[in-house]
This record gives sequence, C-alpha cells and structure tokens, in this order.
Amino acid sequence: MSSPPDEQRFAAIVRTWLLELPRYYKRVILVSTDLLMLTSIVWAATSLRYQKIYWPDSLGELLLFLAAPVITVTTFAYFGLYRLVTRFIGYQGAVRIFACMGLSMLIWALMVFMMGQQGIPRTVILIYGLLGAIGITASRQLAGLLLKSVGIHVPRIPLDMDRKPVLIYGAGQLGSELLEALRRVSDRDPVGFIDRASTMWGQYVGGVKVYRPDKIEHVIERAGVREVLLAIPETKRRERRQILGELENYPVSVKVMPTMEEIATDKVGITDLRPLEVEDLLGRDPVPPNKDLLARSIRGKTILVTGAGGSVGSELVRQILKQQPSRLVLLDISEVALYEIEMEVRERIADLPEGKRPELFGVLGSVLDDLVVRETIKRFDVETIYHAAAYKHVPIVEQNASIGILNNTFGCATIAEAARDLAVERFVLISTDKAVRPTNIMGASKRLAELVLQAHAEEEGTETVFTMVRFGNVLDSSGSVVRRFRKQIKAGGPVTVTHPEIIRYFMSIPEAAELVIQAGAMATGGEVFVLDMGEPIKIDDLASLMIRLAGLELRTKDTPHGDIDIVYTGLRPGEKLYEELLLGANTTGTEHSRILRSGEPFLPADKLWRELDALSEAMKRRDQDAIRSILTKTVEGYSNGLTEQEQIDGKEKPVFAPMSRTLH
Repeated sequence: MSSPPDEQRFAAIVRTWLLELPRYYKRVILVSTDLLMLTSIVWAATSLRYQKIYWPDSLGELLLFLAAPVITVTTFAYFGLYRLVTRFIGYQGAVRIFACMGLSMLIWALMVFMMGQQGIPRTVILIYGLLGAIGITASRQLAGLLLKSVGIHVPRIPLDMDRKPVLIYGAGQLGSELLEALRRVSDRDPVGFIDRASTMWGQYVGGVKVYRPDKIEHVIERAGVREVLLAIPETKRRERRQILGELENYPVSVKVMPTMEEIATDKVGITDLRPLEVEDLLGRDPVPPNKDLLARSIRGKTILVTGAGGSVGSELVRQILKQQPSRLVLLDISEVALYEIEMEVRERIADLPEGKRPELFGVLGSVLDDLVVRETIKRFDVETIYHAAAYKHVPIVEQNASIGILNNTFGCATIAEAARDLAVERFVLISTDKAVRPTNIMGASKRLAELVLQAHAEEEGTETVFTMVRFGNVLDSSGSVVRRFRKQIKAGGPVTVTHPEIIRYFMSIPEAAELVIQAGAMATGGEVFVLDMGEPIKIDDLASLMIRLAGLELRTKDTPHGDIDIVYTGLRPGEKLYEELLLGANTTGTEHSRILRSGEPFLPADKLWRELDALSEAMKRRDQDAIRSILTKTVEGYSNGLTEQEQIDGKEKPVFAPMSRTLH
C-alpha cells in the first residue's frame, strides 16, 4: 500500500491537533474565525454597495462598522451556537445560524438608524445578513467535512420502524459517528449521550443532548432505556472498566462498537455492535509504539522466529512482517501450527506492494536439533532471532520436569550457542514472570535459559547481542485462563479458580509482541527487559466478570438462584499466588515508558556450564531429587513448591485492580 501524499499527512496532523484541543480553545478559534469572516463580509457588502474599496471616514463610522460582527458573535454565544459540536452541527444548527443572523441584523439595523446611519446604507445591512448566514453555515459544514474521518453511506431505514431507546456512552467522534449510523440503519433510537468530559455536558451532538454520568439513572427511567452502547476507543481499557463499574447497578446490557480498523477494512459496519468481552477491559491503556525501535532490528534484515506457530510466536511474526524484513524464517516443531502461520503470512504478503514482499520460509524442526538450527541460520543468513519456543503450562511441565527443562533450557542453549558461533547480530529470548523466584520447574527452566544468555553475553569475543524480555500472561493465549473460563461458562459451569486470592498480570498479545520487539532493539547485551504489565488482576474477579459478561448471574450465598458457581480447587503443583517481574533493585527506565531495564545477578560461564552438565546427567537418570537440588543451587530464589499458607504468610498481599462483579 502506497503512503499518503505529504499534503494528506499534513491535513491528518492538523485534524488530529484540532480534535484534541480543549473545548475552550476550540471556542476561541471558532469565535475568532467568525469575527474575521463577518468583518470581511460587512466590508465586502459596503464596498459592493459603493462600488469601490470602502474605508470608514470617521471613528464613529468605524465603530458602527465593527459593531456588526460583534453583535452577531454575541448573539451566537447567547443562543448557544458555540455549544454545538461543529463536526455534527446538522440542519438544526443551520436553522439556528440563520435565526441568530437575522436577529443580529435587526439589532445592528436599529443601532445604525439610531446613530443616523453614519454612511452605512440599508442595503448593506440586508446584504450583510444574507452573506453572513450563508458564509457561517458554509464554514461549519466545511469544517465538519474536514474533521470527520469516517464517511458512512448507507440507506435510511423506514420511518415507521419501531425503535428501542438506547444511550450512547461517549460523545466524541466515535459516538457521533455511531449516532449518525444508527439513525440510518438501526432499530435503535439514541435518546442521549453520556460523557465524562464536563465541557460536553448540556451540549447537543446531532440534536441529541449530552448528559453527565450522574444523570444516567434519570435518563434510563425516563426513556425506558435497556441498552447502553459503548463508544469509547479500544485503547482506553481503564476507562471502559470504570464505566462498567458505573453501569453495574442499572438494568441495562452493554454493547461495544467494532474497532476502527475493522470498519476501515470493511470487515464489519459501524452498527455491528457486539457484547462487551473481557479482553476489552483487561490490561491497561496501550502506549503508541516507537516506530524507530520497531524497525531498528528488523527492516531489511533476515529474521528467524522459533515457536512461530504459538500464541506469542505467531503474533511476533505478524508484527515483524509490518516492519518490512527482507526475509522471514519460521521454525516450529508442530506441523499444523507451522502450516497455519505460514499460510496466514503468505496471504498477508500477497497484499503487500511488489517491492515490500519479504521472502518466507517455513522450517519444521526442534530447537534441540543443533544440525537443523545451524543449517537454518547459515542457509538463510539469519541476522535477528526471536526465541519464543517453550513449554509454558506450569502443571504439565511440573509433572514432566526433564522434558520441560530439556526444551526450555537446553533448547535455548542450543540455539544461543549456534547464534554465537555463527555471529548472529541479535538474539531475543521471550521469558516470563514465572522465572522470578520460581516455585515451579517451568519458571526455573526459563530462568536457567536467561542465565545461559547472560553467560554468553559476558564471554569475550561475543559479537551477538543476547537479551531477554520478561512479561506476564497474555490474553487468550493457548492454555489461557480466559479460554478455560469461557469454555466452562459455555458448558454451564462451574467455573474453577484455584484460590480466591490468586492474582496475575495481563497484557494483550499484540501489545506484548510490539513491546518485545522494541525492548530487543534497545539491548546492548545481557540485560533483562521487563514489560510494565500495569496492575495485577484478581483471578476470582476475572471469573465473576466473565460470568456477568455472558449475561449470567453468579451463584452466591446472597444469590442462591444464580446461574453459575465459582469453585475453588486449590493451588496446583508449583503454582504461585503472586507473580513478580523483577529479581533485584537495579532497575532503570528506557526509551519506552512501558519497558524497564534490569541488571540482574548471574552465574559465571564456567560454573553455569558445569551445573548444566550435571543437570543433563540427572535428567538422563530421571533423578528428580538431583534435578531439584541443582535447580536450587543455580536458580536464585527457587523453592520446590510452597503451600498456600506459606505463600500467604511469606509475602505481603499486593494491590490488585478491582474489577466489576455485575453486569446485567
């Protein structure tokens, strides 16, 4: 897709700047523009009447001349014309402009005649009134066309259709566009807006009044509203969560608009409202990515992604593709997963312009296969590696310790050694918060993988930049608690939660992948980058929220006739109540506000290689005691599981983000 011309980019920048200005400044701009236009119109009307360039002969005549635009602007302000949203002023606004213009013309005429005309003929007053009304109306319509970004062209619905009253939460651009679309193609009748911005209260958008949030109960009861439509950008998750909390006590359902990307690509229409999903609420508001960091280690380079068919690996591939690599190599041990991601990427590549299509290669194999790994790196001349291949399901890895360590630790060691020997430019390990003071084999194996990279980074003569990025849970990944809860709710329950106090960090997969790429680009070697995951979420609250979002009622002591129970099953082997992201206090900021750099302790290379050799021998013997003993020596903070009470007693409970428990 070709980039837009410079003038289009400039127009977009100006439009965005105008839309984001505080309303007070917008009104100042509007009043100033009106004064300038009306002054020009009265001057043009007088010059037209005299058929020459007009200039007042006296101070009194000049003041009377300037009184016209001042009277008109004052009349506009008195009758609330500046409280209308310019982009959506509609026919009602045009009628109000003509009425105000007529009134101001009469007031000015009275002043002129009382002052003895002072050289201003009556025809000038009439011409000024007519041209002023046309000019102001045209300026508002033109501004509306320039500021609207989504044009909606759909047939109107029959006028006699029964329509149910709804409220739109959010009177910004999204809400205004939704209002226009609903009036044309929906059986919903918007009876009001709710908005948190005090500057919008009492204003009219497209003829519909904007109410303050504390008036919502009054509007719901008066208009019989049973549905609230959420017109809040998908990037404002925190605000959506707060709004849900406000609505929880009202007998209304909540629907949300599709994303602007979906609308722009014609996947859905603006009126294809859907129920609110948990993904719309979890996590915190994303920060726009640093484009330079995204492209720094990718553009024009050959990129290898291991575990490319997994949840995080596949999203990394999608994000990498946007940064125009010259060659993209996908490595996965699963034939099905590799096939699916390769087919998806080929379809995406086909949509790219001819000169921006990277070469694509799929490699079926394991990161433990040194021959496959080295042949892949040499054959495709790999420059950057993102290592996402790992076993991550805590209970399964706990029960299969040797296999988990083999894949997570020794697999990483195999590909890291090959990257060092073959002088790959950059190696980025996808790590986990479970690697911090782990109580399970999965976390310990990932911390060992981090130690391997830290050791390589300290070796003399190493040309490869080794780094690792650590973060918590990603939404809707394979094995995700969100997926499990969704299946349990669909089956009628119960929903199983291991412990009422368990908490976890959450982040969307696309944002995590973007941050991983940006963090890796900042590495100089040996650092642990930690993603700011925001506030942790209580899993018990997450389960309750998902039940409510499904339109069901949680069964409790207070609501014995509810639809679904939550059952507490107890912590599973190796499971922690509270996850952490940092080991030490040596943490600094980076170029990105959501990425921290942590300098963490590590083992000298010679000692680490000896311990890994001993660990390998213990794994061959399947000696579980020896395996755990070596992990205890090499992985700081590792403990062979803690009871629930030990975890509660040994750590202060962290603050978690409250989540709404009810939604009708």
